[in-house]
Order: sequence, then C-alpha cells, then structure tokens
Amino acid sequence: MIIAVEGPSAAGKTTWCRATGRPFVAEYSPTGREPDGSDPNEHARYWSRVNTQRWTQALVLEETTDLAICDSDPLKLHYSWCLAAVGAEPISRFEHEFAAVREMFLDRRLGFADVVLLSIPDPQRLLAQRNGDPTRRRRHFDLHARLSEPLAEWYAAVERLDPGRVLPSFPECLDVVEQVPPRPDRCDVHLLDRFLDELPSLTR
Repeated sequence: MIIAVEGPSAAGKTTWCRATGRPFVAEYSPTGREPDGSDPNEHARYWSRVNTQRWTQALVLEETTDLAICDSDPLKLHYSWCLAAVGAEPISRFEHEFAAVREMFLDRRLGFADVVLLSIPDPQRLLAQRNGDPTRRRRHFDLHARLSEPLAEWYAAVERLDPGRVLPSFPECLDVVEQVPPRPDRCDVHLLDRFLDELPSLTR
C-alpha cells in the first residue's frame, strides 16, 4: 500500500510521518536548479520527473516493507491547479503539467496513491504551527496557506471519483489505514482522465 500524507504548509505532514516510526518517502527538497517556468514544457517535464522519482521510491519502500508512506503526494499535480485556482499562476501551467503526468501514467511510471491522508487545519492553527517550528523557513507560507481551499476541492474530487481513497485526518495509528484495500490499478490513465473532468472548472 502507498499512503500519501497531504495538507497545506505547516499542517504537520512531516511530524506525522516521523511519528509513525517507519521509513517514509521525504518531501521534495529544492536544489536551486529548478527551471524558472519560462519554458512551460521544460518546466512540466522537470516536475513530472521529480514526481516519478518519488513514486519509484515509494514502490521500492512498499516492496521492502509492504507499506510506503509519502510526505506529500508523489503525484503532486494538485499544486499547479491550486496555484491557478487562487490566481497565482495561469491555468496553462497546470495543462502542461497534466500532459506530462499523463505520459508518465501511460508508461506506468506514476500513479495514484492507494490512500491519501488529508489534514487542512484552520488558518490560525497553521500559523501557530508554522511559528512553533523554527527549523523550517517556509518562505512561501502565506501563498501556500491560500491553497488550502482549492486543495480541499482537489481531494474532494478524488473522493467523488473513487470513494474511500481519501481519509480526512491524520489518524493516531496506522490500523485504520491498513484496513483500506489497495487499488487494483494505480496507473489507470482513464481514471486520470475522468478525474480531470471531475475537477471544478477554472477561469483562464
């Protein structure tokens, strides 16, 4: 089983992953060599490769321990959609990234996690948790906090399409998660296409 732990910045994703006492796939750490977005195709391909690398790490961890926990969703396609939803990026960025991700699905190099644990604390709690963690800079915290609402909409669409895949909290133990049956085909490109139709439409 592959479990994605999701929520806005300072929601407690990494804290929860560490508390399980199990190895997990860490969130992406910026290198300073990321593309600047001037070439949308290059930008999309770069991030699809990053996501594929994390997905591969999850598959290896699942093979060795039966359970792969991921600090943020390896698919990560929601990020550009949420940015477009709040007007921080054009919807074309998401469209390019979706096309790149779709190619990875066709090659079976990327897929949907079996379960998504989603926690979206209220703004006051997010701010308190950000301020209580001096080890993280969170330079884009204000922007990421604005993504909470579209993030909820994104995973609501996932749940409508495939009920039971999204659990709305970080549980105290893994027992409740392990009771969820694995999905038969994580890399189903038709499911990905249907999911696109399930998303709320965004104004260009």
